[in-house]
Amino acid sequence: RSVIYTTNAIERTIKEIRKRLKPMNSLNSLEVAEKIVYLTIQDFNEKWAGRKLRGFAEAQEALERMFEERYC
Repeated sequence: RSVIYTTNAIERTIKEIRKRLKPMNSLNSLEVAEKIVYLTIQDFNEKWAGRKLRGFAEAQEALERMFEERYC
């Protein structure tokens, strides 16, 4: 059930983006702001790439075997 509710992760991401944009009151252009947002999201992707959902570790091997023929 906790996997369904992604609100905390989304709120955390938005908070981090605001935190990084706030000190830069005078951004040169929209492109600069977009770059900061992009880099922030990339940072989160790297941090969260190794995480597994609770309870998923047990099912991961079964899923890999099930789809091995199709995707390998």
